[in-house]
Amino acid sequence: MDPISAGLLVAIATGAAGEAGRQLWAGLGGLVTRRTAIEAGERETSATITGSAELASLNEAPDDLERAQALSNTLARRAQVDEVFRAGLMQWHQQAQALRTGDGETTNTISGGTQNGPILQGRDFSGINFNGPSQK
Repeated sequence: MDPISAGLLVAIATGAAGEAGRQLWAGLGGLVTRRTAIEAGERETSATITGSAELASLNEAPDDLERAQALSNTLARRAQVDEVFRAGLMQWHQQAQALRTGDGETTNTISGGTQNGPILQGRDFSGINFNGPSQK
């Protein structure tokens, strides 16, 4: 499994992804606080890794890349020792990556000729009105 990027964690923690990001953040919180296979007695280890402290720390300072990296590292360690958690984290990560990449990226190219009038480059615009005064 690919590690969760600190940048992605920061983007979701800061709310940069809007409502979908808030849902992802809540989903990660639920995943982290879920009882581990280790706690359930399915596997023994010297320390139970949860990620709860790192998640709470990032929640306190959502734009802190160091805290995000600490959370990423802990999630990766937990995924190595807890198969159920790993499966849940992989599913969460796929959803988060789809949000991050937008699954429908737009490439904007303007070439040749003369463009008369407004040109917008981007994706997912709403509430735009070009009904300004007419030009003669």
